[in-house]
Amino acid sequence: MTHVCTMEYVAKMLGEDLEMLEEIVANDDNLSYGAIISVHTGRDEALTALTDDGIEELKDMLADARRSSQTWSDFLEDFVGEPEIIARVKQNGPR
Repeated sequence: MTHVCTMEYVAKMLGEDLEMLEEIVANDDNLSYGAIISVHTGRDEALTALTDDGIEELKDMLADARRSSQTWSDFLEDFVGEPEIIARVKQNGPR
């Protein structure tokens, strides 16, 4: 059985910044095919969700990026791009 979790739930579960995660998964090439799901909630409304495998991939990606301050900084620049989000996330350090 495959489960999907909304990005808001994934952020809470992983203790991560929601906007940072949304920026990462906005490019569906960042995770394997089928890991990112769009759930339509109305005619022009949709939520992004991740499968169990997508959550694991994202966790692994973040763990790898946090190997050092430099890899974390490079990761944020490459995968997030929004200066306000990067500044906020960098304040928390690479953990």
